[in-house]
Amino acid sequence: MSENRSTPKRGPMGKGMGSPAEKAKDFKGTFKKLIKSIAQYRIQLVFVVVFSIGGVIFSIFGPKILGNAVTEIFNGLISKVSGEAGIDFDKLGGILLFLLGLYIISTIFSFIQGFIMSNVSQKFSYELRKKIEAKIDKLPMKYFDKTQSGDILSRITNDVDTISMNLNQSFSQLISSIAMMIGVLVMMLSISGTMTLAALAIIPVVMLIMVIIVKNSQKHFTAQQEYLGKINGHIEETYSGHTIVKAFNGEEKALKEFNELNETLYNSGWKSQFLSGMMQPMMKFISNLGYVVVVILGGYLVVQGRLQVGAIVSFTQYIRNFTQPISQVAQISNLIQALMAASERVFEFLDEEEEPEDSKEIINKELNGNIEFKNVSFGYNEDKIVIKDFSANIKAGTKVAIVGPTGAGKTTLVKLLMCFYDLNKGSISIDGANIKDLKRHALRSEFGMVLQDAWLFNGTIEDNIRYGKLDATHDEVVEAAKAAHVDHYIRTLPDSYNMEINEESNNISAGQKQLLTIARVILADPKMLILDEATSSVDTRTETLIQKAMDNLMKGRTSFVIAHRLSTIKNADLILVINEGDIVEQGTHNELIKNNGFYAKLYNSQFEE
Repeated sequence: MSENRSTPKRGPMGKGMGSPAEKAKDFKGTFKKLIKSIAQYRIQLVFVVVFSIGGVIFSIFGPKILGNAVTEIFNGLISKVSGEAGIDFDKLGGILLFLLGLYIISTIFSFIQGFIMSNVSQKFSYELRKKIEAKIDKLPMKYFDKTQSGDILSRITNDVDTISMNLNQSFSQLISSIAMMIGVLVMMLSISGTMTLAALAIIPVVMLIMVIIVKNSQKHFTAQQEYLGKINGHIEETYSGHTIVKAFNGEEKALKEFNELNETLYNSGWKSQFLSGMMQPMMKFISNLGYVVVVILGGYLVVQGRLQVGAIVSFTQYIRNFTQPISQVAQISNLIQALMAASERVFEFLDEEEEPEDSKEIINKELNGNIEFKNVSFGYNEDKIVIKDFSANIKAGTKVAIVGPTGAGKTTLVKLLMCFYDLNKGSISIDGANIKDLKRHALRSEFGMVLQDAWLFNGTIEDNIRYGKLDATHDEVVEAAKAAHVDHYIRTLPDSYNMEINEESNNISAGQKQLLTIARVILADPKMLILDEATSSVDTRTETLIQKAMDNLMKGRTSFVIAHRLSTIKNADLILVINEGDIVEQGTHNELIKNNGFYAKLYNSQFEE
């Protein structure tokens, strides 16, 4: 195993690229994708629907039975006044016990549907996170070049949490609310058609208010999710680069950018919450007006003898139960808006273009390390070609140094060799096999890589070295550390090889980080090596020791060394001099110095005052 992971690149501080704001919002399309994704839980969702409707059915009979109890009490009191038997407490007790049983069953049904729905929403978010993690490994490097890492983290955390929470609340409440409205409407009609028509007169007003509020709040919910991702990206970027921010006195600039993002998030947040919060009091006001109308009309009907007193009590309960689910649907619409905004961001990420499908061919033989670049052309953008018609034939075991000014295409060349990017034209082959025809995992396992930016993860020093060979013993780890001249340093640390490296890897020096990554590659013992400014963060004395260790390591292996310090590659078998994407010279150090060309100018410029 070799070190072949690359830290995602970031754009300029505070400027997230590839944000959802750049794409058209598709509510209908996102809804279809959400339904398709959650279809795997359709059996559980059917049970949620059944138990939600069951709980509603048992609860909607309650007010009518309660009305019967009130009628029984009223009639009993009238009878008592008239000198008759009075209230039949046995009958009244039976009615109340039956009512209690209905409410208990309704509560049990609601508990079961809540349990199932919570389980479904958590499983769905669990699967989404797994898909996102798998997607990250399939995305091409160009995606990370243009996307802010904090925005990706926000999609994994905030957006998935929003989907889980709102899906759990909105689905079961929506089913219950619709079932409640239908059931209550039937019960209201069974009591009085006249009073039902009076109650329904408020529906157009309620619907109009809902439409106005939903229409105006949608854009704010979308902006809230978008800028939550942007502000997370900015914070993550500023925190990880806090040393640079302080070194260049960039605190004021970073704070200004944060305040701008935070202000936008604040405005979209309070507007979305305010508009959604208006729904409940508006619904209450309208329902109270309807309640007053119904009570007055009901009293009139009782006086005429067309209704029982208990029927008014039942109907007033039903009118409240009827307006409550309407209000809930209005609230659910806000949840659905937030759900769709979060889902769209997650699905946008999952729909990103992936690396081309991996080849089925594996490396089933030991590689020698003969590498050929044939007419290779590449550009990160098609209109900006970085490497132009590059060709080179490198024999196995050759130590190849790649030199040239900054931006000439040195690092890009080895990234192409590792299949991090696809070529625009040409081909790269190893032992005669085109690298496009090999499995990327198998190909990359043949390379050991030491990058200019040392990459370590949160864990012990031993675990970080063992990342090069996961089944390595402790003794093998120690031997690799000794070969990298870092064993003595490790033993001076608290807990030695068991010392924990923090997430930012800033509890050890930059030079020691580089030494650990070199030890990792030594442990991996790969067939081919890529050393990208491997000694750039090491002092001169340590550089000399490492150079000797790397010289021993490179024996018999095809090695690519990228360096600005030309003094470190004088013993290279072949030096490729790259300028503006072209090989302008190639040969040994002595040959190139003798030619007195571009390389000689680069070499001599290091010694000029």
